[in-house]
Amino acid sequence: MELIWNGLVEAVRLLARADPGVVDAAAASLVITGSATLLSIVSGIPLGALLGLGRFRGRSLLLSLVNTGMGLPPVVVGLFVAVLVWRSGPLGDLDWYCTRPAMVLAQYILAAPTVIGLTAVAVQSVDPMLGVQLSALGATRWQAIWIFVRESRLLILSAAIAGFGAVISEIGASLMVGCNVKGDTRILTTAITLETSKGEFGSAFALAFILLALIFAITALTTWAQQRRRPQ
Repeated sequence: MELIWNGLVEAVRLLARADPGVVDAAAASLVITGSATLLSIVSGIPLGALLGLGRFRGRSLLLSLVNTGMGLPPVVVGLFVAVLVWRSGPLGDLDWYCTRPAMVLAQYILAAPTVIGLTAVAVQSVDPMLGVQLSALGATRWQAIWIFVRESRLLILSAAIAGFGAVISEIGASLMVGCNVKGDTRILTTAITLETSKGEFGSAFALAFILLALIFAITALTTWAQQRRRPQ
């Protein structure tokens, strides 16, 4: 308990003096995870809506693949992305190994299936009679999809939160493709691992508390956006 208490005190001290290492790691976490989450939302919501509402050959297989992707081990994703961006890999010319873009790519692969899968479930939860009514009113396919997305927006926001949660605390993929470079690709989770490996448990707990506070702040904001009621 003493280590945990000391970690909490150290977290307050580091934040109070704006420790450069902590600020850099927190900023990198926000930029990398935020980028991956945003990409997964932009691509995942339309794809999820199409999978949820569409009727086409191979749909069940695609849904199965998406659901499988929701449980992808981060280290496996990190391995595949590392091979892709390795100097002799298919994307080697991009020179992404040990860079933030590689970390964004890995985290996107982890977050996208969650957003796609939960969005598909969200649009399927809308009363199917809405589709009949829209068809009778002459709505196009894309207009109908947009209305289904709008009607299930609270659940879709939950999908976005889940996508964010899938990557903000992951470490395996980020460590493998980002190399934990101080001031560049070092994020809070990889910094915690480094401090723990050095036996600096006080610093590790401090970083852990800062990460938890960051996650709480972001999820609290999105939860407020999800639950707030519009004025009548």
